[in-house]
Amino acid sequence: MKRSLLSLSLIVLSMLACRAFAPILTPTELPPTETSPIDSLPPTEPPLEEPTDPLSGSPGMGDSLYPSFGNGGYDSLSYALDITVNNVASSDLDAVTTIEAIATQDLNQFNLDFAGFEITSITVNDEAADFKRKGQELTVIPAQTISNDESFTVVVEYQGIPDPMESKALPFPTGWIVYDNGIFVLSEPDGSASFYPVNDHPLDKANYTITVTVPKPYEVAANGVLEETKDNGDTTTYSFTVRDPMASYLTTININDFDMETMESEDGLPIRNYYAASLPDDVNKPFARQGEMIDYFSGLFGEYPFEVYGSLVMDTEFGAALENQTMSIFGIDMIDLEDIEGTEAVVAHELTHQWFGDSVSVGDWSSIWLNEGFATYGEALWVEYDHGSEGLNDWVDGVYNEVKAYSDFYPPPGSPAPNDLFNGGVYLRGGLTLHALRLEVGDDVFFEILRTYYDRYKFDNAVTDDFIAVAEEVSGQNLGNFFEAWLYDEQLPPMP
Repeated sequence: MKRSLLSLSLIVLSMLACRAFAPILTPTELPPTETSPIDSLPPTEPPLEEPTDPLSGSPGMGDSLYPSFGNGGYDSLSYALDITVNNVASSDLDAVTTIEAIATQDLNQFNLDFAGFEITSITVNDEAADFKRKGQELTVIPAQTISNDESFTVVVEYQGIPDPMESKALPFPTGWIVYDNGIFVLSEPDGSASFYPVNDHPLDKANYTITVTVPKPYEVAANGVLEETKDNGDTTTYSFTVRDPMASYLTTININDFDMETMESEDGLPIRNYYAASLPDDVNKPFARQGEMIDYFSGLFGEYPFEVYGSLVMDTEFGAALENQTMSIFGIDMIDLEDIEGTEAVVAHELTHQWFGDSVSVGDWSSIWLNEGFATYGEALWVEYDHGSEGLNDWVDGVYNEVKAYSDFYPPPGSPAPNDLFNGGVYLRGGLTLHALRLEVGDDVFFEILRTYYDRYKFDNAVTDDFIAVAEEVSGQNLGNFFEAWLYDEQLPPMP
């Protein structure tokens, strides 16, 4: 195995692979008096004030870290986004979002998460509805009370230019982002409200249709299956369908001039990759083995969960890659053509998320290690595939020594701070937790735990206790002390 796989730069890249919006200092760059970048981050949000009217849906879903994320009183079934981008450079747009939902209580009003724009119309079941706004909360007041278990349709028409957003989880722009050559969307954890009205928490997954009209010569890449491309003369309309439930933060719309590449895995899964046309021709090299990765991980975790997969590389630097459902997005600064193998590790990380993060989504953001630790260990499994047990052991030794040497930079993964959600611990120590579990229970039991966990919670949500319960059930062992040490103790435990 090449030592470059164990270099500090790759380890930091692993930590950043899913999400690197926060300014990151490598441990050697931290000033001597500092132990963590947490202190410089903004304060967390205040506790949520619940409505006093029993027929009002809650303005939050009760997340332990972000109580105002999402909304109560209903379950979203589907979203239809119809967006016309009039001017890409300014991102001036006209849009209609149609939401099909079912009430979980009697409702005389309910909330959506939505920031900015001029709202020109809201209807509920084809009747005009009143509305009011406070910050990111859009309160919709239908003309008729909606009964518990009643299906209803909300149509919101709006226009304008998306406001820049800064996540509550980290101080960096998120959501709909305009740059010199086009537009891209990265919304984890709370950026989707920057471009459509939504119940913005992973607990409320839904199906999607995404229709985007852009002026020529721009093109659109989005989640799901491209169903239709319509030439309107001066504009082109692209229509995509996501038939499997998707968490809102995974919605992505990207606008540029693209080179599209198609292939299939050996098992027949369609793959489509988009590369900004201005990028060099060999930018596709790190993605050549995606089909091989899909088939390999399907054998380990269970069948790939969606209809299609692929990656998108934008011609701008934003210090991140994100596992948008069926289409992972990469900034060009995440692609190192002089280290194809190292970049493949990032590709493997984002692909692993399609199982763990996208299909099985967190039920509470405090369980983020279930996304990031699993995806980081997906990198390790890909190293093992290429380099065998010796390569895996080298990877584990390198990561373990890194976390041990800079423990303040890699806190326990089970309880992340609200203003440092994507810290190094949820990535690297989270990945080490899985390897330690593998050593504790043995290979056969470990992979049976992963397959059982995935099968039980696919297209749904899980929290840390759910995974622990599956691990104990499959192994027949009491693993409470094991997980307490690896997920919550300040001191890094020894490998079993």
